[in-house]
Amino acid sequence: MDLIYLRSFLEVARCQSFTKAAENLGYVQSSVTTHIQKLENEYGVVLFERFGRTMRLTSEGEQLHRYFEQIIALYDDSKHLISRQISGHLDIGTIESLVAYFLPPVFNRFRQAFPQMNLQALPLAEPHILQLIRAGELDIGIIMDRLVCDEDIETIPLRQEPLVLVAPPGHPLAGAKSVHAKDLHDLSYIATEQTCTYRAAFENLLTAQGVAYQIQHEFGSLEAIKRLVGYGLGVGLLPRIAVDRELAEGHLVALPFAHPDITFYTQIVLHRKKWKNPAIRHLIELLAEAAETDKRLAR
Repeated sequence: MDLIYLRSFLEVARCQSFTKAAENLGYVQSSVTTHIQKLENEYGVVLFERFGRTMRLTSEGEQLHRYFEQIIALYDDSKHLISRQISGHLDIGTIESLVAYFLPPVFNRFRQAFPQMNLQALPLAEPHILQLIRAGELDIGIIMDRLVCDEDIETIPLRQEPLVLVAPPGHPLAGAKSVHAKDLHDLSYIATEQTCTYRAAFENLLTAQGVAYQIQHEFGSLEAIKRLVGYGLGVGLLPRIAVDRELAEGHLVALPFAHPDITFYTQIVLHRKKWKNPAIRHLIELLAEAAETDKRLAR
C-alpha cells in the first residue's frame, strides 16, 4: 500500500470533495479517485458515501481515518528525525565578503537544524571554487560572479549583488549626480586580490574605455581596503554588503558609478550530478530565504 493513497484519503476527508482534494494535491481527479478505489479494494469496504451534494466518511472510513493520520504522522516524524541526525562533512567554497557579511546567520540556522553536520567554509577564489566543484571536491559553492554557464555545473541565482565604488568623504566626485568611466581618468584605487572577478571586470572596463588608472595598494582583506580608502589613499570597488555600515556612519561615501559590464550575482553552484541530501537541500533553502529577506529590506 502506497502512502500516497493515504494522503489522498485524508485530503478527500478534509475537503469532502474529490475535486478540491485533487487540486490541493496537484493531481487530476481521476488519480485521486483511483487512490481511494485501491484503498477500498485493499480493505474490502466503502470509505465515502454521498448524500445529494454532500460527502462523508462511512463508519469504516472514520476508523481508518484515525489510523491513517497516525501512520502519516509517524512517517513524517521519522523523516524529520533521521534527516536531522545526518552527520558528516559539508564542504563549501565561498569568498571572504560572503563569509563575513552574508553567511554567518545562515550557518547559524543551519547548525540548529543539523547539529551533527560539520560545516566547513573554505575562502577561495571563484575560479578555484568552480574547478573544485567540477572535480567533485566541494559539495557546494557560494560565489559572487557573473551568472555561471557551464555544462557540468548547476547554478542557482540568489540575488544581484550591488558593487559600489567607495571613496573618503569629500572626494571630488562625491557630489556628482553620476560618474562614468571617463570621469575616473588617473584614478588611484585600492585593489582587491588579482583573482577577484569584479576587480578584473572593473579594470577591463577602464582599459576598454582608455582610462588610465593606478593601483596604490592591493589587499585580500576587505577591512584593510576600507581603512585605506577612509584615509584617502584611493577609492575601492567593493560589494555593497561589505560597506553598508561605513556608508551609514559616514566614514565612506559611495560614488554614483554603475555600468552594465559590472553586474554580479550571488549564486549557488554545485555539480549537476551532485546528490542533494537533506542537509544540502536545507542549506539551499536557507540561502534563498536570507537573500530574499535582504532584498526586501533593501527596498
